[in-house]
Amino acid sequence: MNIINSISEFHRLVSLPEPLHPLISIARVADMRFKDDRVWEQFSLNFYCVSLKRDVLGKVKYGQQYYDYDKGLMTFIAPKQIQSLSAPHAEILGPQSGTGYALLFHPDFLYKHPLAAAIKNYGFFSYAVNEALHLSEKEEKNIFEIFEKIDEECQHIDRHTQEIVLSQLDLLLNYSNRFYERQFITRKAVNHDLLTKMEKVLSELFENEQTPDRKLPSVELLAEKLNLSPHYLSDMLRSLTGQSAQQHIQEKLIDKAKEYLAVTNLSVSEIAYQLGFEYPQSFNKLFKKKTNFSPLEFRQTFN
Repeated sequence: MNIINSISEFHRLVSLPEPLHPLISIARVADMRFKDDRVWEQFSLNFYCVSLKRDVLGKVKYGQQYYDYDKGLMTFIAPKQIQSLSAPHAEILGPQSGTGYALLFHPDFLYKHPLAAAIKNYGFFSYAVNEALHLSEKEEKNIFEIFEKIDEECQHIDRHTQEIVLSQLDLLLNYSNRFYERQFITRKAVNHDLLTKMEKVLSELFENEQTPDRKLPSVELLAEKLNLSPHYLSDMLRSLTGQSAQQHIQEKLIDKAKEYLAVTNLSVSEIAYQLGFEYPQSFNKLFKKKTNFSPLEFRQTFN
């Protein structure tokens, strides 16, 4: 795998001039020319990349379906995420993918600023490319204005540059958060279909016969079976139901535990192992937290 350590190195690899600031740069997508396709087969950046493209060619996959877009398309890449591009259909950057901007900034640029901690709360930096943010014309205009403001500031660097750029970056991320929430709402039909599939997957996981290496279902496993990233799944569910993916798993687990306690003679320990708990005490603690009853107390209500 190829690791691109600096913004300067990235500029060289896409045939752009040296950045004016070593820790932040705005690159125009249409100006990029990849020098070595092999670099992009599998790579990671040691800095953040927020890109906004328009006039996207072809189709974009979202969940299990494909959509055509000719408006703004945003992607958010955190440092050290493994990526791969295959020219001429680059999914993140490249002239073949349309026009727009790529904002590159190193974590050190955020040093001692509240954004250094706050940026970790933006789950969309862990979304997959097929979960990109699709902008309306008005939203795209707002985002382009911020990119252009940052670009303007990066052209004449002085002692005020960092604070002004950070305030614009903060605004950019807050707008992106708002627009993702809008996207969850406007795609309720697709997301409700995913919710139905998730319930089916969870049921199948809990209905399967006991196996020696049985473990509790995880958010990662659930997301993998739905072809989504874990963060996107949780954020989507929270927007639809008010609960995260982990909370949905726990609800299904408690429902199954109640069924075992009500209609079988299995001991509490046997039920815990059947559900995938390594230790019965962990099962007891979760059951009590969710129902205000211990498993034995709940069973006694049926006697």
